[in-house]
Amino acid sequence: MIDMIAALQPLVVGAVLIWSARVKLFSRHAAAAAGRTALARLFGQRRALPAYRLLGGAELALGALLVLPPVRLAEAVAATALAAGFLGYLAYSRRVAPASSCGCLSARPTPVSGRGLARAGLLLAAGGLAGLADGGWAGALAGRPAAGAAVLAAELAAVVALSPELDAAWLLPLRRLRARLTRPLRGGTGVPLLATVQQLQLSDAYRRVAPLLRSDVREHWDDDGWRFVGHAARFRGRSATVVFAVPLADRQPDTVRVAVVDDATGQTLLGLAAPAPPAGPRLTVTPV
Repeated sequence: MIDMIAALQPLVVGAVLIWSARVKLFSRHAAAAAGRTALARLFGQRRALPAYRLLGGAELALGALLVLPPVRLAEAVAATALAAGFLGYLAYSRRVAPASSCGCLSARPTPVSGRGLARAGLLLAAGGLAGLADGGWAGALAGRPAAGAAVLAAELAAVVALSPELDAAWLLPLRRLRARLTRPLRGGTGVPLLATVQQLQLSDAYRRVAPLLRSDVREHWDDDGWRFVGHAARFRGRSATVVFAVPLADRQPDTVRVAVVDDATGQTLLGLAAPAPPAGPRLTVTPV
């Protein structure tokens, strides 16, 4: 199994290098991307673009050699050295110019992060493993096509996951899909949280405790026909949580109840219960 994995590494590293070279050599935003990298600090603003292009040319040449059989030991050694150079350059960029862009797999401005360093480490390990291969990747895939395809898919998925500059292509769509499926602003009853917040903000209970509030909605949950909405608060110098109880079936603000709970002890410090008859006070304050 290890021989098959080792034989596939030149294809993985070569594909990543060719993709990276595409950005440096053919992107119309290459000049701007080069100016945002640490190359401008290393070589000066005027020489940043030529250095960026030169690096792209080296990546393209080495990537093509790795992808096209046969793969020689010298190519694997060169790939390992280049990955080590990437790792050192990214570490330098993060330490000396933390606001600089990676400029690796996309022209999109992307600060150097731990994910980028991990990706360079992955390529370094892949290059070292490629030096152990006895045969080419084509033969390894032909001999074990299912296992080989699984290894390639896993490694390329790891490269994509460790590439912040590619998040817009896969991570943001996944987050939007999750938001559409889970509808985080709706409770289990289908009543929007915004509608609940509007109802409680129109209530006397909310107006009475509003000076205590120190946050927006921190949590909410539904139970037995009520929606409970929690806010951070301060009550007589103590950290507390204000919990509003809003009936899901009644849209009237007067039905909102509230309690102030001590964060340290769980004791109810103040409760505003249901309103009294119309001739009297609408809400009764009951200190505990």
